[in-house]
Amino acid sequence: MPALAVDAAAPVAHAFAACDAARFPAPLMGPTAAATATEKPDAAAWSADLSSALYNVDGWGAPYQGVYPVKCNQDRHVVEDIVEFGEPFRFGLEAGSKPELLLAMSCLAARGNPDALLICNGYKDDEYVSLALIARTMGLNTVIVLEQEEELDIVVEASRRLGVRPVVGMRAKLRTKHAGHFGSTSGEKGKFGLNAAQILSVVAKLKTLGMLDCLQLLHFHIGSQIPTTGLLADGVGEAAQIYCELARLGAAMRVIDVGGGLGIDYDGSHSAQTDMSVAYSLEEYAAAVVAAVGRVCDRKGVAHPIICSESGRALVSHHSVLVFEAFSASPPGRIDPATGYLLDELTDDCHADYRNLMAAAGGGGRLCEIVARGMGAAEPPRTYHINLSVFTSLPDMWAIGQMFPIIPIQRLGERPAVDGVLSDLTCDSDGKVEHFIGGRHSLPLHELPVHGTRGYYLGMFLGGAYQEALGGLHNLFGGPSVVRVSQSDGPHCFAVTRAAAGPSCADVLRSMQHEPEVMFEVLKQRTDGATAAALARAFGAMPYLSFDPEAASMASGESSGMSSDSEGSAAGVAEEDDDEWEFMRGLTV
Repeated sequence: MPALAVDAAAPVAHAFAACDAARFPAPLMGPTAAATATEKPDAAAWSADLSSALYNVDGWGAPYQGVYPVKCNQDRHVVEDIVEFGEPFRFGLEAGSKPELLLAMSCLAARGNPDALLICNGYKDDEYVSLALIARTMGLNTVIVLEQEEELDIVVEASRRLGVRPVVGMRAKLRTKHAGHFGSTSGEKGKFGLNAAQILSVVAKLKTLGMLDCLQLLHFHIGSQIPTTGLLADGVGEAAQIYCELARLGAAMRVIDVGGGLGIDYDGSHSAQTDMSVAYSLEEYAAAVVAAVGRVCDRKGVAHPIICSESGRALVSHHSVLVFEAFSASPPGRIDPATGYLLDELTDDCHADYRNLMAAAGGGGRLCEIVARGMGAAEPPRTYHINLSVFTSLPDMWAIGQMFPIIPIQRLGERPAVDGVLSDLTCDSDGKVEHFIGGRHSLPLHELPVHGTRGYYLGMFLGGAYQEALGGLHNLFGGPSVVRVSQSDGPHCFAVTRAAAGPSCADVLRSMQHEPEVMFEVLKQRTDGATAAALARAFGAMPYLSFDPEAASMASGESSGMSSDSEGSAAGVAEEDDDEWEFMRGLTV
């Protein structure tokens, strides 16, 4: 069976725990109605002792308005679920391109809270900025975040042309960064943001234009998978200093956007030693953010801002499980041909010595295993061939070495007895998975069913962020079929709400500018009616392998190039001596 993505129909619950929406602070308003820096919120709403402040986990209303960065997973149902579920909490969206902005505008207009933030990040041209300003005329709470100093000129010109006064934010380029892979876009040499001199230049231009009240938000991003709350507090504290200075200069500051970075514990270690985990809980993350902002603002005498975050990875990583099939496996390792030749040439005395050793070891057929174990030798991992494209469904594994939890999802009552690596369908040597959680170079697996008459299925977890959008079409393998499930009160506690087949051969051909209908007509001219029907079915089929159980049963006696049967036992010769000798040759050395 081709790979299958199972998507949960609701976002992770901890992102929107119940709280009294009335206790949220006022939303961003138009620049003319912006609050002054002397306004003070309810002091109780800034108790750093409440570790769950940022996410309101315990029902405590904090000044928090999150947004979901749609780049993490632009799937329609994912975005709609987040907006609909987050509506009571003024949860908004973040866009980084014109298509994402159109998506966000439509979804928020149809389902969102009118006070929900629509954060516009990414590089911008006049079309992007004009679209964001049009969103404000539709009643959406849009903020244009400047990534470059030059973007201010585009915003000013477009706002004058359209007659729409903008709400503007700036992305600050901080000194704080972390050393892992995901920290490469942070720090002073990061890809995005304005340095201190550029921030002051933007403030001066806005003041000259009489638009300083338009500046209401400060955004920054330390990097994804922030490993520790210490590093988080350093970055938030640095940004809070800039926020307070902007308020002192006269900007109508109201929001500090801490960006992404809330990490996922992919490997279960709950540590900061690798990019695969983080050394804090959700509550500890929240407490660190609230404390760092509050400490600086209190010292500077600046009103506490609305806190915004863009924790996309933490929101959607858990929502999807990729189910895929291992359809065959390589046989156990054999002695190499040169060694086998030497064994064949040994004398009868050597054969007799072997039998004597077998008897001394107890007469069993495990002599070589006993010797190998004593020498510390291990059987090399076997290769399991999976009905999947790594490049399509696990792109981060191939591109950046990201690891996701992968486990068998059947035969859970049996202890796995085989160490295996995974090899996909593509004609590419990089199409494999050979590094696993915990620093392992193999995965504990079961022997495949005899003759492969039924599937052996594995699941990949925590892949709900980025993988679907980043996946390519290497070898023209498209995405998997998708099944959406939701919680239910029925006997199985879930219900399937939607099932959609993955792209067909015709679909992936169209994506590369081919015309399947024309191709079919050309081929049909050289075939009869029955063959033409088979061709039509081929265009409509998925690119992945499809196994007919009856055909597999009929062919069970035939040899396949990648048989899953163990070939490490006797070669079938009649005499007992040769039988034992062949057994020795078949063992892994």
